[in-house]
Amino acid sequence: MEFKQLGSFVRVAELGSYTRAAMELNVAQPALSRVVRALEVELGQHLFRRNGRGVTLTAAGEVLLAHSRGVIHQLARCQDELAALKNSAGGSVSVGLPPTLARLLSVPLMRAFRETLPDARLMISEGLTAALHESVVKGRLDIALLYSASRTAEIECVHLLKETLVLVSRKPHRFGASITLSQLSEIPLVIPTRSNALRIQIDVALSALGLKPNVALEVDGVGAILALVADGAGCAVLTSGSVNDATKNAQFAAIPIMRTSREQMSIALSLAQSMHRPTTRAQRETMAILQKIAPQVLLK
Repeated sequence: MEFKQLGSFVRVAELGSYTRAAMELNVAQPALSRVVRALEVELGQHLFRRNGRGVTLTAAGEVLLAHSRGVIHQLARCQDELAALKNSAGGSVSVGLPPTLARLLSVPLMRAFRETLPDARLMISEGLTAALHESVVKGRLDIALLYSASRTAEIECVHLLKETLVLVSRKPHRFGASITLSQLSEIPLVIPTRSNALRIQIDVALSALGLKPNVALEVDGVGAILALVADGAGCAVLTSGSVNDATKNAQFAAIPIMRTSREQMSIALSLAQSMHRPTTRAQRETMAILQKIAPQVLLK
């Protein structure tokens, strides 16, 4: 027994006519008759008696009508409650941030979230882009900020901004006002591991020129990388936003890396969410918050 069958049966019963019910339901009368007949076959009882003016209910039809109205009403209430839940500003939202951004965005994101969505709960997770991407696909995260991501059959991506990349060196440094990619390939680097989106960006850019990075150490984590740069282990390539505070310290210098004579090397940052799950109002509000605060924090 299907909901469509019950709905068709109720309309015929209430209108007392297959013809009027078919017009209201916008279906062909023979098709409507087949739906009701299939229901009668399944139940093993006749539900209507035909007369010159239309149809009337049998005893079995009266019983089914009483129950069907209750079922339809309860289902309608369920749909209304689910719609209200979807559009409410309550519930929880899980957001994934790369380590380089978690340190910068967690506090302003939490403050804006509490102000905008006082009845909702925010959960923040850190992870590399590949892990965050998988978590969005698997449903463990509602939203993630991903580097170098694009829309797929699994996730929808909204471009947020481009972050420029800089060479971070301990002062005093031996470089000019900027460096080229060719020069970058000669500098010992404290660099993230190969699964890191920033590392992939560096490898791809140098590979296009037939070059490779000069890897001194492989380390994931901005704090650890900066500590090693300060200790003289090498230089680092990081996003300008992630090192703004560090380069205010007289210990570090940030040198632009030029892809061409006019174009500085950069990496795209996007907001990602699943293509297969409906979004709640709280999730949509959180997306709007991130679209507002991320440029303010990262591009200042």
